[in-house]
Parts: sequence; structure tokens; C-alpha cells
Amino acid sequence: MSVDEKMDNSRRQLLVATSAVGGAIGVAAAVPFVASLTPSERAKAAGAPVEADIGKLAPGEMMTVEWRGKPVWILRRTPEMLESLKKTDPLVSDPGSEKPMQPEYAKNEYRSIKPEYMVAVGICTHLGCSPSSKFKSGAESGLGDDWYGGFLCPCHGSTFDLAGRVYKSKPAPDNLEVPPHKYLSDAKLLIGDDGKA
Repeated sequence: MSVDEKMDNSRRQLLVATSAVGGAIGVAAAVPFVASLTPSERAKAAGAPVEADIGKLAPGEMMTVEWRGKPVWILRRTPEMLESLKKTDPLVSDPGSEKPMQPEYAKNEYRSIKPEYMVAVGICTHLGCSPSSKFKSGAESGLGDDWYGGFLCPCHGSTFDLAGRVYKSKPAPDNLEVPPHKYLSDAKLLIGDDGKA
């Protein structure tokens, strides 16, 4: 092997080594950059959409997820719960959610895209307290024989039915807020984005 061939071999090895080191440095620099493109926890709290897995939610169960620092309730209603909404129609102040604060898909008796699921911000529209669930109906609820199930605000006594509609003559002026949302699949719900923007 001549001296020129040895130098070419050495140069080739040096070129391969520097290329490998340069590639590794490039990947090391790209990873934090790509990671910076995903929303931070602070950004999520400020309003980034939040995914909720509702696949394991049984009928009659409710889960809470946080969006924009607020509790969002997802209630999977039973057929009996849905039937109770017909009975509360004459008792609530805005049965069809006609006030403009609600998205179009909440302007029905179920206040939802899919009747089976209620999605609402769990904050009373009176002074911002968090109502508690009172799903049992009748005297068993502690709210009287004519209670069909829903939510009770412990601060000033506002009551909401199982669609988050406020009862008449209560301190809360409006129904519970329905946040923008859409279904990504039968088991996934995206809160904070309904694809309208």
C-alpha cells in the first residue's frame, strides 16, 4: 500500500468519524427544539385543548378534567337520567339553552352533541362556587320528593338538572357553561376545540 492510499484511508476514516459526530450533535440539538413545539403545562392551563378518555366511563358515572384551570364535568347519563330531562323542562329557566353564551350544539334539551354525555364547566354561574352532584332522585336525595337528580351549589342553593340547566327562581342567572368540544372517537373527547375556529 502506497503512502497516498494510506492518507486516503485515514482521510476517509476521519470523514466518517466527523460525519457521525456531526449527525449526533444535530440530533441532540433537534430533540429539544422539537420538544419545544409541544404545548407546555403553562400553555395547557392557559387554554390549550385537553383530551379526555371516556371509554371506561360507565353509565351514571362522572369524571372531571381540568381545562383553563376550570373543572369540566363529563357525565355519562343513563336512559333514566335522560328521561328525567323531559320532567325538568318546565322547571328550568332556559330549557333549550337559547342564551347566546352556549355553542350551537348545546341548544337542545340535552345540551350536548351526543345525548348520552353531558360536558359542562363545573362552576356555578352565580358566584363561581363548585356545585356538588346530587344524582339520586326523590326524598333519597335530601332535596325533596320532586327532585329528579342534578347538581346543588352549596354556596347559595342554586340547583341544576342533569343537563346543567338552572332551575327557575335560583340565584344563578344562567345554565352551566358548555365548553367547546368535539369527539375524536367514541372513546376520546377533545375539550377546548370544536373545530369551528
